[in-house]
Amino acid sequence: MTADILCLGEPLLEFNQQPDGTYLPGHGGDTSNCAIAAARQGASVGMLTHVGADAFGESFMRLWADEGVDTSGVRQVGDAPTGVYFVTHGTQGHQFSYFRAGSASSRMAPADLPTGLLEGAKILHVSGISQAISDSAADAVFAAIDRVKAAGGRVSYDTNLRLKLWPLARARAVIHAGMALCDIALPGLEDAEQLTGLSDPDAIADFYLRLGAGIVALTLGAEGTLVATPDARRRIGGRLVTPVDATAAGDTFDGAFLAELTAGRDPFAAARYANAAAALSTQGYGAVAPMPRRDAVEDFLAESPA
Repeated sequence: MTADILCLGEPLLEFNQQPDGTYLPGHGGDTSNCAIAAARQGASVGMLTHVGADAFGESFMRLWADEGVDTSGVRQVGDAPTGVYFVTHGTQGHQFSYFRAGSASSRMAPADLPTGLLEGAKILHVSGISQAISDSAADAVFAAIDRVKAAGGRVSYDTNLRLKLWPLARARAVIHAGMALCDIALPGLEDAEQLTGLSDPDAIADFYLRLGAGIVALTLGAEGTLVATPDARRRIGGRLVTPVDATAAGDTFDGAFLAELTAGRDPFAAARYANAAAALSTQGYGAVAPMPRRDAVEDFLAESPA
């Protein structure tokens, strides 16, 4: 049985700096984070990717199994490694250092895509990172989008701009092409400012609506989210917490938002829920460990219903 939400992209083993200077091992990668966040809200989720036939790849296979994420679209390959990244923390926030060149995921190509899984998915979730890691991966994302849409499914796209992976001009061209094919646009404000040259959130929302998205959820950091459709728009306020580490807060938003949409919620209610989930995810170190489950999110919303 095909998962309702299918996430395509690169998983990365994470080493997150702790206050004592040691590094805590964990798991990351934006679309894998999204998959886990959605699964923790009770959604039916699957991963579509390659990992190495190595200890790190095995670690991801165990993680996804434990989290209830379907791995029938995951292939372990013996001639390429699973990528790694390090997170350091300073006065300017968290910073990332990546070791992913030639990773298993970066070698994905259109011919590797499992047609059946794509045709059965209600939502395919991809990102700018999914396309930035290699030319063949970028082509694979476009091919996956075509197959999902041809079968009547929807596409979710998070800009997740990483200029260490590609120059802005190329990122802008590819991401705009991907966003023009999506149904659910999930840009972050800082990314969107660089990609569109605009600074006003409403103008940015209009830009992505004109590209063709039916739903735009523009995340505004602590200020919450601007949600826009062709017929309505609303700012959904953020949730007040004391953050420790913002790693994967945006991915947590994505997963919770998509989980709520597939459960039949309207995009404004989905954003309210996803804002709460994202806020809770900043209260611990690492991408995956602090991601809340549904009961924690619902308790948090009940305690602060605004």
